[in-house]
Amino acid sequence: MKLDAQTTQKLAELSKLEFNEEELKGIQNDLEQMIAFVEKLNEINTDGVQPLTHISEDENQLREDLVKDSIDITTALKNAPAAKDRFFTVPKVIKK
Repeated sequence: MKLDAQTTQKLAELSKLEFNEEELKGIQNDLEQMIAFVEKLNEINTDGVQPLTHISEDENQLREDLVKDSIDITTALKNAPAAKDRFFTVPKVIKK
C-alpha cells in the first residue's frame, strides 16, 4: 500500500508529532514498510490454528506471603535526610 504525503502528515498531526519535509518522507517510507509487513502477515493461512492469549500454558508460580518484622518508624526516619511527623520528606519535583 502506498501512502501519500497528505495521509502521512495527517497521521503525524493525530500523533501530535511534527516533522520537516525530509523527515516526513522517511516516516512515510517506514510506514509503507510496516503496512507491507502486515499485509504479508495477512496472507498466512491460519486455518486450524488455535488462537492464543499466551505463548505457553504455564501459570505463575507465586510464593506464599510471609509476615516478617520490619524496622520501626523511628529507626527508618532516623536514617532519612529529612522527615516530618511520621513521613519522609523529599524535594518538590512537580510545580503547579
